[in-house]
Amino acid sequence: MAVASKTLDVKSLTCPLPVLKAKKAMKDVPRGGTLVVLATDPGSVEDFKVFCKATGATLLEQEEAGGVFRFLIKNDG
Repeated sequence: MAVASKTLDVKSLTCPLPVLKAKKAMKDVPRGGTLVVLATDPGSVEDFKVFCKATGATLLEQEEAGGVFRFLIKNDG
């Protein structure tokens, strides 16, 4: 499990809030740095795939444990 430059906890929020908050948080992540997003919305799995394609970021890891989805996103921008 990689260490993140920043962690964003958006558990209990539903679409589109996790992605909107991640977009804002990515502004504080240096180029080459990573953001971990913790979410509980099952729709966030597809949302973060689309988010990464749209922003040019890389989805390095995606996992689920106990109803919490963890995304590790690299800022390539």
